[in-house]
Amino acid sequence: MKDLNHIDEKNNPTMVDVSQKETSTRMAHARSIIALPEVIWERLKDNEIQTKKGPIFHTAIIAGTMAVKKTHELIPFCHPLLIESCKIDITPVDKTLVIDCKVKISGKTGVEMEALTGATITGLTIYDMCKALSHEVRIESTHLVEKTGGERIIREGKYV
Repeated sequence: MKDLNHIDEKNNPTMVDVSQKETSTRMAHARSIIALPEVIWERLKDNEIQTKKGPIFHTAIIAGTMAVKKTHELIPFCHPLLIESCKIDITPVDKTLVIDCKVKISGKTGVEMEALTGATITGLTIYDMCKALSHEVRIESTHLVEKTGGERIIREGKYV
């Protein structure tokens, strides 16, 4: 079993020391899948859903981007990072929304937590903005699609 790197030699929680790591370009891509009931799906026009609360996708992308930048405030021991790129796309596919969040930095630690947080908060914002129409919105999954840079490359949950 791999040692937990957020536990020190005295078994206390700690932030990982990245001071000796090399700076490199690091990218992570996370995806969330949201299932929509028919009543909401019918409102989709021109790749957007308009409600009294405003444009759902645009608002969700802003919320997801803000979450990426605040991940270190939400997840214990995440390093504060200078995010160089954050792209969130929402693609309607067969009564589901595919949310892709891609985050990139030049740094000493990965950005998978930032990408996962961005995809998740984008989905939660969609849920929040649609719940007045239906509580049958389902957040079906969130997972890491890809991580590059650093020592390990991961694609679809497997080391490459």
